[in-house]
Amino acid sequence: MIFNEDSRVKIPSILHLIQLGYRYLSLKDNEWDESTNIFTSIFRKQIEKLNSSLSEKEIQNVYDDVSISLENEDLGRAFYHKLIDQSGVKLIDFDNFNNNVFHVVTELPYKKDDETFRPDIILLINGMPLVFIEVKKPNNRNGVQDEHKRMQRRFQNKKFRKFINITQLMMFSNNMAYSEEDTQMLEGAFYSTTNYKKPIFNYFREEETFDLSKILKPLSAEDEILVLKDTNLLSIKNNKEYQSNKSPITATNSVSSSLFQRERLKFILRYAFAYVEEEHGLEKHVMRYPQLFATKAIENKLDNGIKKGIIWHTQGSGKTALAYFNVKHLTHYFQKHNIIPKFYFIVDRLDLLTQAAREFTARGLVVHKVDSKEAFSKDIKSTHVIHNSSGKAEITVVNIQKFKDDPDVIKNNDYNLSVQRVFFLDEVHRSYNPKGSFLANLELADKHAIKIGLTGTPLLGSEYNSKTLFGDYIHKYYYNLSIKDGYTLRLIREEIETNYKLVLQEALENIKVLQGNIDKKKLYADHRFVEPMLDYIVKDMEQARISMNDNSIGGMVVCDSSDQAKMMQEIFNTKYTGKSDSSYNRAAEEPASYGKKQKEESKVNKAQVILHDIGTKQDRRDWVSDFKVGKLDFLFVYNMLLTGFDAKRLKKLYIGRKIKSHNLLQTLTRVNRTYKTHKYGYVVDFADIQKEFDKTNQDYFKELQSELGDEMQHYSNLFKKPEEIKEEIEEIKDVLFKYNTANATVFGEQISEINERSEIRQIAKALNNSKELYNLIRLSGNFELLEKLDFKKLSVLARLTNDRLGLINTRIALENNVDTENILNTALEDVIFAFTKVKEEEMILADELKNTLGKTREMLAGNFDQKDPVFISLREELERLFKKKNLSEVTKEEMEANIKALNAIYDEAKKVERENQLLKAKYDYDAKYARIHKRLMEKDPLTDSERKLFEALKGLKTAVDKEILQNAKLLENESYVEKMMMRLVVNQFKKEQRIDINTTDVRRINSLIVKEYMNEYNGNVA
Repeated sequence: MIFNEDSRVKIPSILHLIQLGYRYLSLKDNEWDESTNIFTSIFRKQIEKLNSSLSEKEIQNVYDDVSISLENEDLGRAFYHKLIDQSGVKLIDFDNFNNNVFHVVTELPYKKDDETFRPDIILLINGMPLVFIEVKKPNNRNGVQDEHKRMQRRFQNKKFRKFINITQLMMFSNNMAYSEEDTQMLEGAFYSTTNYKKPIFNYFREEETFDLSKILKPLSAEDEILVLKDTNLLSIKNNKEYQSNKSPITATNSVSSSLFQRERLKFILRYAFAYVEEEHGLEKHVMRYPQLFATKAIENKLDNGIKKGIIWHTQGSGKTALAYFNVKHLTHYFQKHNIIPKFYFIVDRLDLLTQAAREFTARGLVVHKVDSKEAFSKDIKSTHVIHNSSGKAEITVVNIQKFKDDPDVIKNNDYNLSVQRVFFLDEVHRSYNPKGSFLANLELADKHAIKIGLTGTPLLGSEYNSKTLFGDYIHKYYYNLSIKDGYTLRLIREEIETNYKLVLQEALENIKVLQGNIDKKKLYADHRFVEPMLDYIVKDMEQARISMNDNSIGGMVVCDSSDQAKMMQEIFNTKYTGKSDSSYNRAAEEPASYGKKQKEESKVNKAQVILHDIGTKQDRRDWVSDFKVGKLDFLFVYNMLLTGFDAKRLKKLYIGRKIKSHNLLQTLTRVNRTYKTHKYGYVVDFADIQKEFDKTNQDYFKELQSELGDEMQHYSNLFKKPEEIKEEIEEIKDVLFKYNTANATVFGEQISEINERSEIRQIAKALNNSKELYNLIRLSGNFELLEKLDFKKLSVLARLTNDRLGLINTRIALENNVDTENILNTALEDVIFAFTKVKEEEMILADELKNTLGKTREMLAGNFDQKDPVFISLREELERLFKKKNLSEVTKEEMEANIKALNAIYDEAKKVERENQLLKAKYDYDAKYARIHKRLMEKDPLTDSERKLFEALKGLKTAVDKEILQNAKLLENESYVEKMMMRLVVNQFKKEQRIDINTTDVRRINSLIVKEYMNEYNGNVA
């Protein structure tokens, strides 16, 4: 049985949403503004209800204002501010959320000019389409990633700007449970918000326990029949698979309960979005689920009178963003009690103050900086909540280092019941010794203040551990889960090559001979030591770019001293800046297979030292920004940027000095941010950090065990260890044991005898993993592991196996009569065009070809009648264009010809789609009867009057639906269905419409109708 996504996923999901309180709307009975997809009659009625003083004209003005705001190139920021505003005209009532109206619709067309897409499920609040859900059948080809790529294309299409701007939340699901081994987000239900470039998918793991019996209302028979009848799927009502998928605990329905139950959706819409001015432009972020549950946990603590505690979230999980979200949330929380909160974010270094201020400003908060005793004393004693005149939300960022030991600075005896101070204390594992420190004196400022400690590595075990100072944990999120959720990466530790160790050792000895007993800091900053170290780093970085096939990655060097950092910059400027080559052989040890162009593009030629005494504050801000956007290849640092610095492209960290305890963990995780398709961050160890890391972890884990007990298992997985690589090598050996891996010809013959997809996939997985392991081993310096397998040979075998797997997939597709899907549902445009020429006009053509192919393929794939002779000829023409030769060999002339041919196919496919939709609408959007109508008109038409055929089929549809409503089980007996249909066909065609048909005609009609209904009931693709 083929699993049908409409009948087995979409319809059960709609019914579940009805149980969550959404009323189903039929598109046949309603109107909407096609430019915004707002259901205007519902919208106007609700605006009048929520804003009773508005006249009809003013309500129209509100709608016009909303429509205009959706035209902005601002990711819907202007609209979102209108959406959550409770002081002016209310679009949504957040104070009484049930005062709003909630609807669910399906297949609402998002249409502009000749471009259209139809989300599977759309949720309306007060007539506004704020949420949509896309579903796929389980085990669909390429999993949820297909939707990821499809949405990315749509988001980049400016014709869909209004729809993107009005959409707040999206869910994508193939109705499968999350897989422990799935690192590509192929299986499961994921949520996202909008993005003009690429949507970011997020896992949702529910942490709260709620009673489904209390949030789900019983599903009435009337509601179910309404949905099934409206979607023309009455036939599946009694199907067992359909009944099973109505369960509230399927993957799609479970996440729908988490995101779309009213209280949760109210929370998300009001508090869970942030517009962030990033270096490369505006982005819209949605709370990650740990941030959401941490925010709710803070609220729960406050409700119970607890005013301090610790948020323990691993590095890279977004603690500054969490503070921002809580400024929004706690502002409303306290306003309900007529209290105005005053927010502080406390750091212990000037660079962290600058960094935090930048993060908050990027999210739209007004930031008030305090870095002197006098300024803080004045601020803490002031009852004014904000410093800016605009009334915007504000946070005060405080650097405590300059005045932490002065107990009189912040003493404040006044207590204002209408003001609530909220302190977010960053990195509470350091700098908060209670004896005479800032922390103890903070109590004097306001004994009633709320203190929320933020850390990724709490200070444990000592007399002054984090819990003693800040109270119990409010919420915890460890890096094992963060890695699994795709928010952070595992790390690979690389040792420097033995020959370079000798070079560096020799340099040190030479310096000692010449300089005598020299201070170590000066020794390591000497140009004779720094130069070979820098040569190694530059070469390593360039080779990493080639190995990873990504020239955009950057590196950071943590130097032994500020003097060493300055020397690095000086030597770099002399040897590498702007030069195409250097005094050492850059080509040495580079694989011969890499072309000259690739080597040139991987080269490093821009770097900047970041020290407190180099440049102005603005200079340092600019340099950091330049690094983040890729204008700099390297940063040379000493103490700055080792904590809190977040640059996704930073993938190589060079550690040139020993870093102790918690600072080490903080520093290492600078390279654990997700970026493109990278699976690891790399740490190059010049300072033998392994011993310190092992010691830190051993002590830390021992204390962690006593603190957390069984939760110890969640904090043990940062580095990928050589032992794990060895284990994976053994697994590969086990999988390949039966096959001749020494002779590719014999191996090819052996796997050619395999016809089971599962077996060949296991072999392909092992061989593809061997390619990744080869790069890991080379990068990590564990070269002895290269001798465990013949990796070069395995890469050849991987190609053979992938070809065999592709052949088996094609065979299965052909055997299942879905050869059309093979070309229509495979994203051909994602094939990498490996053009040998690099003229700009050819690359522009390549992009145009990809885009044209993508929209043509999607137009054809969306056709509900894939047996239409016109459709078949168009599909065959598409196959002819792209099956005749290797795409990587396409010339400029062929590209131009293909673009012209594709546009012709697209125009014809669009015409067919328009005619199909017109006919489908005549049958109340029932694709079954539209297909039957076309088949009966194509060959030996039964009547010269197409209108009479329609009247007969429309009457037949009504009669069949009536029979199914009376007895949903009748479709379990196909022979009975055939007899029943025969009777109904004769009655409608001969008696009602007076169409002269013979026995052969009756059988022909009957065969078409029975096949359509049985396919639908059994979940088969028509």
